[in-house]
Amino acid sequence: QVRLVESGGGLVQAGGSLRLSCVASGDTICIADMGWYRQRPGKERDLVASISPDGTITYVDSVKGRFTTSRDNPRNTLYLQMNSLKSEDTAVYFCWGRLKSYCGLRDFESWGRGTQVTVSS
Repeated sequence: QVRLVESGGGLVQAGGSLRLSCVASGDTICIADMGWYRQRPGKERDLVASISPDGTITYVDSVKGRFTTSRDNPRNTLYLQMNSLKSEDTAVYFCWGRLKSYCGLRDFESWGRGTQVTVSS
């Protein structure tokens, strides 16, 4: 079992910064890719950034140059540094992890419960 817990959300003014953290616990050795999704009001949940086990990072175009994701494996923590925040970044942000199939876990992925990020204009 893998558990993910996000933190760091809050209210910030446009142009400001915020850093989200995601702490993984349980069978953390079974985590492969990790990433951040967000769900804007009235919208579908979309991938924001991801990082593979070898360190390959991808971002959605709208956050390139503003957001940075990193992974601290010894501490089992994933980060999302968000700079130059815009009102359209307002969303619930979710931590996500893909689980290795050969670990024999029932689930193939794990989700955090989400943390609210609100950007005021």
